[in-house]
Amino acid sequence: QVLLVESGGGLVQAGDSLRLSCAASGRTFSDYTMGWFRQAPGKERESVAIISRSGSSTYYTDSVKGRFTISRDNAKNTVYLQMNSLKPEDTAVYYCAASASNFRTVVPGGRNFGSWGQGTQVTVSS
Repeated sequence: QVLLVESGGGLVQAGDSLRLSCAASGRTFSDYTMGWFRQAPGKERESVAIISRSGSSTYYTDSVKGRFTISRDNAKNTVYLQMNSLKPEDTAVYYCAASASNFRTVVPGGRNFGSWGQGTQVTVSS
């Protein structure tokens, strides 16, 4: 199991940007498909963005396309989520997760993610 620690959340205004980071340890980072998920109060958890082991393939849920960018640095064992043009509806707890499965297996629903971070709160005020 890989250990994941998120950082970078906070309170921002609509239109602002934030970058979330997720540092991994415990296993070979490049062996894992990585994803960002979020859960808003009263809503189910949803997959936001997923990136393949090499970083060559990405997936985004429709509501964040063109605004969010997922990336990874395998040398630093870190995955990022750059969030631009934030909206109040982006408010949620954001989780980083790792899957030992292939990218094509886990998109779009975010199945088979076995390791999760503790989450970081993102709050966007209007």
